Amino acid sequence: MFDSVLIHQRSLPQNEMENNVAESTQPDLRLKWDVFLSFRGADTRHAFIGPLYDALRSKDVRAFRDNEGMNRGDQISPSLLAAIEDSAMAIVVISPDYAGSHWCLEELAKICECRKLILPVFYGVDPSDVRHQRGPFEGAFERHVKRFGDARVSAWRAAMRQAGGVSGWIFRGQDDRR
Repeated sequence: MFDSVLIHQRSLPQNEMENNVAESTQPDLRLKWDVFLSFRGADTRHAFIGPLYDALRSKDVRAFRDNEGMNRGDQISPSLLAAIEDSAMAIVVISPDYAGSHWCLEELAKICECRKLILPVFYGVDPSDVRHQRGPFEGAFERHVKRFGDARVSAWRAAMRQAGGVSGWIFRGQDDRR
């Protein structure tokens, strides 16, 4: 079979043969990103995410980081959703104000929906508080229910429970090097 394809292609003019090969080539099945970084910029962008991103890049890890940040009322962009879908896994850095951003919660829900491997970093928060939306998360979820309704917020709560239930890294401050 391959012989007949090769014979057929040899008989074609060069430009037709190139078009034929391009059409028959399998698409690259590799994902665009090795890791998607989900974080609350105000809490972690400079002190934690910047050095983490640089360390990943130095090891040739293709890391996606949203450098633009989001403003209140912004919709999650299709390109950001595509980056989540096109990532092998997600490092989710959950900080005290992470749940204060509906943007971060939308990202986390999408990560869970896509069934991506989640590597959580509990940045100044207790994993139990993440699982149960207590402590710094309780008030944020109450505000979100008023603004977005129970249905949407319940998906965010489920995503937080899932992330909080994964064994991850606990980072308590600058001196914590674990």
